[in-house]
Amino acid sequence: MVTGTSGCVFCGIVAGRLPSRRILEDEHTVAFLDIRPAAPGHTLVVPREHVRDLWDVSATVHGQVAAMVHRVAGLLATALTPDGINVKHNSGSAAGQDVFHFHTHVVPRWQHDGLDLTWRSPRASPDRLDDVLKRIRRATEPDQALRVSTMNAHPH
Repeated sequence: MVTGTSGCVFCGIVAGRLPSRRILEDEHTVAFLDIRPAAPGHTLVVPREHVRDLWDVSATVHGQVAAMVHRVAGLLATALTPDGINVKHNSGSAAGQDVFHFHTHVVPRWQHDGLDLTWRSPRASPDRLDDVLKRIRRATEPDQALRVSTMNAHPH
């Protein structure tokens, strides 16, 4: 199934209206090389169906993307022999999402490649962790169950 939103770059790629360098695809997903690669082999995996982000993607479609990410990682390991791999996703502009069609980055890594995708955060205090845990647990209370199960609690 190919569905899309007019003006979405990834929908254009999925539909074949825009060029891409596809490395794998199946009936649910397309995997293609990123035109701004963080490293050689940097691949994007997108669902054929247009969904905005992690809060909008169904568990089924998310699973289909995850299965393709796994296939892509194996292919990149064989073809490029990296020392490691990063799998990265951004949902929302605050997290760095710049194309609003759900996608996952698969980035091969080599020792001393100079790419730094890590963050260095100070250790949280036990009180801060407990406060966050309480807020999360409150969201799983019966009156919140529907919001949690559908992940529609986030306004975008």
